[in-house]
Amino acid sequence: MTSSYPFTRRQALAGVVLLLLVLAIGGRWLVRPAAPSAELPVGPIVADTAAAETTRASASAEVVVHVVGAVAAPGLYRLDEGSRVADAVSLAGGATRKADLGAVNLAAPLLDGTQIVVPRKGQAAPAGGISAPRADGSEGSPAGPIHLNSASVEQLETIPGVGPVTAQRILDFREQNGPFQSVDELDAVSGIGPKRLEQMRDLVAP
Repeated sequence: MTSSYPFTRRQALAGVVLLLLVLAIGGRWLVRPAAPSAELPVGPIVADTAAAETTRASASAEVVVHVVGAVAAPGLYRLDEGSRVADAVSLAGGATRKADLGAVNLAAPLLDGTQIVVPRKGQAAPAGGISAPRADGSEGSPAGPIHLNSASVEQLETIPGVGPVTAQRILDFREQNGPFQSVDELDAVSGIGPKRLEQMRDLVAP
């Protein structure tokens, strides 16, 4: 007689065993403890951060000054904070033979944004040879007016806002057109417009 059941007893028993095996394996995965999360490398990160802050602090511990006048190489120079005027003069190639170092306080500490003026003998200079920046960020004025018809390139560079290029243009204009008759003639020099002229008016003379 043929059985009406779709599975035999042996097949049913095998199915039960397989089901129990699946449940056992699944249960092991469910109760398996989660893998511990990787710990962050706190030490190296803190060390790198401290190193970066030290680097930034070192970079900011500098001053930039403008050395002009009777030095071998006038220009902008970057020095370590705490440096002296003597260090800036030395970095600019040292004073020339015509320099009046007695008018410069070589021991004065440097401040960021200041102008170091090394005058020639007989030339007026700011007190201590340092032209400090004003509250509005502009540099202080040299002591006494600069005479356009006798000033050298170095002397013209002591005028706030006048660099080597503009100073040379003033000299070239003087050689090509003769002595300045008035300060207003600076308006004809390339690079000096009405606004710059007004800034220089009280600092120069024919």
